[in-house]
Amino acid sequence: MTRQVCSSVSALIFFLFFITIFSTTEAQSCKPSGKLRGKKPPPGRCIRDNDSECCEEGKLYDTYKCSPPVSSRTSATLTVNCFEENCDGGAPSECDGEYHSDSKPISRCHRKITIHANGRSVVAMVVDECDSTMGCDADHAYQPPCPNNIVDGSEAVWRALGVSSDVGELPVFWEDA
Repeated sequence: MTRQVCSSVSALIFFLFFITIFSTTEAQSCKPSGKLRGKKPPPGRCIRDNDSECCEEGKLYDTYKCSPPVSSRTSATLTVNCFEENCDGGAPSECDGEYHSDSKPISRCHRKITIHANGRSVVAMVVDECDSTMGCDADHAYQPPCPNNIVDGSEAVWRALGVSSDVGELPVFWEDA
């Protein structure tokens, strides 16, 4: 009888442990929260600078209302973005309603982050946040919504990391500076 009780208690503890681990993993993940149907951009309106993707008519794009948890080593993908007027960045910055020079290391609204890759680091000022809930319209340069783990960096960020922006995407990790 004692052995059966111990076995039942052990099974219950294992079950609770498993549920706790699974719940923690689920809470830390960020899954798509919806879909956005792509619309064909008007002729000449989708700017393809920096290998930008243009929305496709009828294609479904994932949208996110969540972001990965920020830590001292938040994984992301660095992409190149133009923050100047008439570039692939679309509308002015969401943070301050202005355009910014690509000669500055810019990439969390009015905060600085440290981006690490290629054995180097760069401190960048955040002037915009890539929209993961909307896209395929003029304000988003007719580009799809961003994945939830993107860090758009100016040319200056790429130079500081010693990587050509022609690469297009680079695995990085970042933290608040």
